[in-house]
Amino acid sequence: MKHILVTGGAGYIGAHTVHLLLRRGYEVTVVDDLSRGHRHNVAPDRLRILPLADTDRLTELLRSKPFEAVVHFAAYIAVGESSREPEMYFTNNVSGSLSLFTAMARAQVSRLVFSSTAAVYGTPARVPITEDMPIQPVSPYGDSKAMVEKILGWLDQRRGLRSISLRYFNACGAEPDSGLGEEHDPETHLIPLLLRAVETGHPITLFGDDYATPDGTCIRDYIHVSDLAEAHILALEHLIGGGASHAFNAGTGTGHSVLEVLRAVEQVTGEKVPHTMGPRRAGDAAVLVADSNKLQSTLGWKPRYTDLRDIVRTAFEFKRKR
Repeated sequence: MKHILVTGGAGYIGAHTVHLLLRRGYEVTVVDDLSRGHRHNVAPDRLRILPLADTDRLTELLRSKPFEAVVHFAAYIAVGESSREPEMYFTNNVSGSLSLFTAMARAQVSRLVFSSTAAVYGTPARVPITEDMPIQPVSPYGDSKAMVEKILGWLDQRRGLRSISLRYFNACGAEPDSGLGEEHDPETHLIPLLLRAVETGHPITLFGDDYATPDGTCIRDYIHVSDLAEAHILALEHLIGGGASHAFNAGTGTGHSVLEVLRAVEQVTGEKVPHTMGPRRAGDAAVLVADSNKLQSTLGWKPRYTDLRDIVRTAFEFKRKR
């Protein structure tokens, strides 16, 4: 039985990945300080409530079992918040990661799957985005992830820490049989906010309808959270099997505008989404869509959820069951 440590495993994508790891027969221990995650997402016997900054306790934990690898989700993820509180983001996302990497070196654990982001690309010159495009983040959040990726590059060279960085696009949806879904507080993701507007009748504000896109609203690559979790499993198995370090885009390769997502929510729920149009948000690119051919050809990954309505349907089912 392979032992895996998952940091941030009480959060949205982390908990879905833990669920899939357990289904695949892995033994999983979760580290989470519960500042953004939820206790009910993890079985009590698997959860260690521990801040990443506590290097000594992390080292002790990593030495307590024959851990094969670490999957590292623990981070703050809100772009807007990062612009208001950059120090908090660099302390948590960068310093916390360094503490984890130090503990791994002490415990001689040398494989890591890192939860990165498409925000490392900033505003790309072209789409779809490929992994060889410039890293030029435009937010402290994106920069914090880019910094960690750079650190991992040096640790690969100097410490033998092999890693895979998965650069996510827009994670969404819920795993039907897991009881897991999006529960961010505050919620910032589009699909749950649209569903909330349907439920409450309070209009959602959509930001910007004057972009150079067919309907004027931003286009994004929406990837189902279970497909992301599967990418983590494949990355883990690649490293355990002796594979080299990589960075991969994780997206579907298909873009949908904000209004297209709104219409998908209306089709799934049978209700109109009350909404108003607001001004653009600073830093929002018109189009962000992944080229994930490298992930598909190297690891054999392929998204199962390719219809936006199916993704919305899983999120709606989670919300109804709650």
